[in-house]
Amino acid sequence: MSEEAIPVTLRTDFSKAANTKLRKSGLMPAVVYGLNEPPANIAISPKVVARILASESGRNSMVYMQREGTDIKRHVIIQAVQRHPVTGRLVHIDFMRVDPTHKVRVKIPVRLMGVPIGVKSQGGSLDFVHRMLEIECLPSVIPGHIDVNVEALKIGDSIRFDQLDLPASLRILGEEHEVVCAVRAKTAEEVVEETAVAVVAAPVAAVEPETAKKSKKDDRK
Repeated sequence: MSEEAIPVTLRTDFSKAANTKLRKSGLMPAVVYGLNEPPANIAISPKVVARILASESGRNSMVYMQREGTDIKRHVIIQAVQRHPVTGRLVHIDFMRVDPTHKVRVKIPVRLMGVPIGVKSQGGSLDFVHRMLEIECLPSVIPGHIDVNVEALKIGDSIRFDQLDLPASLRILGEEHEVVCAVRAKTAEEVVEETAVAVVAAPVAAVEPETAKKSKKDDRK
């Protein structure tokens, strides 16, 4: 985590015209809340936010924010991201104030690494049950994702919460026997459906037009 203070400005005009003018100036609207303090409407550079989102910890990065023209500084993490439905550009961000010395609860995406034996060699199917995990930890050690290696899984195998190899600084919230992912045998319906798809996708041999056949015979006369 960088202690470089990200500059933000306080917003007092929330009209559509003001937001349009704000974006033309290279900034975007955002809000900061939490730690039993009143919410603050701010303006921030979308390039700064994009850089945070592209970092290793992504939206769970703890960053240092300072209101321009004041000594007000806060550690924050991104709580919500709003994008334009067509262009995908950032349009609004919610930040949550955090205390670096107190643990927070956040949701972390899970990444499955590798292809299970049960899928590759036994014809099974991989069920991804929990794509997000809620964890508790200090803001400074929030991971961008949790990697789970599934290569050794055979049909009937699964990986539970209590089987995850996580640092001691992270605590998963939830029942320890909850399943993250599992490999199961495919149902008869799934096998039939895959077979039907394979038949439809199979290449059809080109049939020589009858006129072409006749033309070749005439040439040989």
